[in-house]
Amino acid sequence: MAGILIVDDDLDIVNALKIYLSSQEFTLYEATDGKQALDLVQKEPIDLVLMDIMMPNMDGITATAKMREVTNVPIILLTAKSEESDKILGLDIGADDYVTKPFHPSEVIARIRSQLRRYTRLGGQPVREDVIEIGGICLDDRSRTVTADGEEVNLTPVEYGILKLLMEHPGKVFTSQEIYRRVWKEEPIGSEGVVAVHIRHLREKIEIDPGSPRYIRVVWGQGYRMEEGRR
Repeated sequence: MAGILIVDDDLDIVNALKIYLSSQEFTLYEATDGKQALDLVQKEPIDLVLMDIMMPNMDGITATAKMREVTNVPIILLTAKSEESDKILGLDIGADDYVTKPFHPSEVIARIRSQLRRYTRLGGQPVREDVIEIGGICLDDRSRTVTADGEEVNLTPVEYGILKLLMEHPGKVFTSQEIYRRVWKEEPIGSEGVVAVHIRHLREKIEIDPGSPRYIRVVWGQGYRMEEGRR
C-alpha cells in the first residue's frame, strides 16, 4: 500500500481528503505545516505528498525545496487560483503536479495514481538490496522467504541457498561443482547427483510445470542457470 502524506493547516480539507482516499488502497499520514511534513517523510514510508502552499511555520514552497534535498517522492501541490505564481515556483523547485482548490475527488485520485505509476516506472522507489525478483519469483533475504506467483513456498536451507545463488546471477551458468562449493561450503566430490536432486525438488516448488521449467534451466554439459526476466 502506498503511503500518502496530506499536508494542510485547514483541517476541513485534510478530513475531506482522508474521506476521498480512505476508500483507496493507501496508508494515510497527515501534517499541518511544512516542518511536520519534512519530519514525517524522513521517518515514515511516504510514497507521495499532497502539499498545501499557504501554511504557518513552514510554507509548502519551502517544504518542497527542503524535501527535494532528502527524497524524490512525487509532490502534488494543493493551490488556490490566486496562487498562480507560487504554483509555478513550486513546479520549478521540484513539485511534480498541482491540483487547484476547490478540487473534485476523482481528479485528486487520478493525479495521485498517475504520479505513483510514473514514480514506480522510473525506479524512484529505493531498491531493497535484500529482495531479488525475477519473473514471478521473489526472494526476500531479510526474512528468508520466497514467493512464487504470489504464493509463499517452503524451501529447505539448501534449496534456498541454491535459489539465492542462481537469482543473484541471472543468466550465469553454474556447474554442479560450483553450486555445491558455494552452498554446501565443501569440496564437491561426487556432487553432481546431490545437486541434481535438490534442483529437482526446488523446481517442484517454484515452477508451474517442473518438466518444462521457466526459471531454472539446464545447460547441457555445463550446468544450471536462472533465466533472466522470465514470466
